[in-house]
Amino acid sequence: MNTHSYWGHGGPYETWVDFLRRWAAAEPADPAALPPLSQDDYPGETWERFARHLGDALDGRLKYWGERLAQALLAADDEFSAGRALAQARVGLTEVRAVAGHPGLPKTLRSRFTELVESQITDLQQQIERNLDHLAATDGSDPRWIEGRRRTVRDNALTARPAAATTDPWAQAHTSDRPRRRVVTD
Repeated sequence: MNTHSYWGHGGPYETWVDFLRRWAAAEPADPAALPPLSQDDYPGETWERFARHLGDALDGRLKYWGERLAQALLAADDEFSAGRALAQARVGLTEVRAVAGHPGLPKTLRSRFTELVESQITDLQQQIERNLDHLAATDGSDPRWIEGRRRTVRDNALTARPAAATTDPWAQAHTSDRPRRRVVTD
């Protein structure tokens, strides 16, 4: 077992716990600077405590994220706005997935928490679709609106991964994938 003795600092464990507390509170916190943790570094009780910290942080961020998504969907006046809210929500999940699967975590924790996060995302997608089913069955809402929203929710599924971000996707020329333009005059 590797014991960390830092004067006035709890080493990598404290660095992670401090990060998780700040990150859960939506404060600026960069996961790239987190040190690696090895399964051999701490006894089992310490890992249990750490897993609670990690689980609480992920749960808090997902709840905050879910509340913001619900507000955005309720405020969406049309399907374009709803689709945009869902697409932005997927981007927001990138950070949650990155913390759950952080390479500095031992593989067992990474696997366990990545599975939990993916399960919660899938559950939320299904919950949104069930809410639409419930509206269709009881509310007397316009069936065309419900079907439009259902299509928007499925076309912009939360379970899909966002495309790789580019600085300006419209600025890409893509000239290598098409022949040169030729102008022929008579």
